[in-house]
Amino acid sequence: MEHLVEHMRTSYHSVHEPMCGICKKHCRSFESLREHLIGPLPKVECERIFKERGCDLCLTILSSRNALYAHRETCQLSRGNNIGLTYRMANLGIQDDFKIDDNRARVVALACKMVGGGSDGSLDLCARVCLIDEYEKIIFHTYVKPHLPVTNYRYETTGIRPEFLRDAVPLRQVQRKIQDYLCNGEPIWHIRSKGGKARILIGHGLDHDLKSLEVEYPPVVIRQVLSAEPAHN
Repeated sequence: MEHLVEHMRTSYHSVHEPMCGICKKHCRSFESLREHLIGPLPKVECERIFKERGCDLCLTILSSRNALYAHRETCQLSRGNNIGLTYRMANLGIQDDFKIDDNRARVVALACKMVGGGSDGSLDLCARVCLIDEYEKIIFHTYVKPHLPVTNYRYETTGIRPEFLRDAVPLRQVQRKIQDYLCNGEPIWHIRSKGGKARILIGHGLDHDLKSLEVEYPPVVIRQVLSAEPAHN
């Protein structure tokens, strides 16, 4: 648990943001990752390696040119290739049958991406959610279809487009799945700080995230991670 708390204190990114396979920089969206690799002002070393063995479709960095050629046959973004998509989703922890199959985790962290609702787009609506375990392994990750219309996708910070939510999992279904996983078979009114089966939940701004997900969880098993604002370059 201490390892995960320390990681969240020192990082100001979401666990499900795209990351450069070379320098490990986290980007807000795949478009910003593409600009980082091959945009007008790319990082020189990353651009060089990407041109040698990077997939121009999904932006994955392969170990060699031969590996790149083989990868293109199963790339998740190649046309009509369901095998590549299923494989990639499995690696990301996105389950096509909507299961959370890791029942061993004792401590989990929650992160959400919010889009905007209401007439001015200021109402936060959860559109993406991710759970990771204490070893930073993604155990659940999905797009969420809000129960209210989205009026602002906040694309610059979320990287979410309308088509991502078109067939997304309804909020109510996500809410039940996450609540059941956190309680781990223990009735919510019976959860205590010690000795029970319920999982410890940690994260930034959990009150806000849980409210957006409409998930109830006892404060005795919640650990808020506080951090200072990141310095601006």
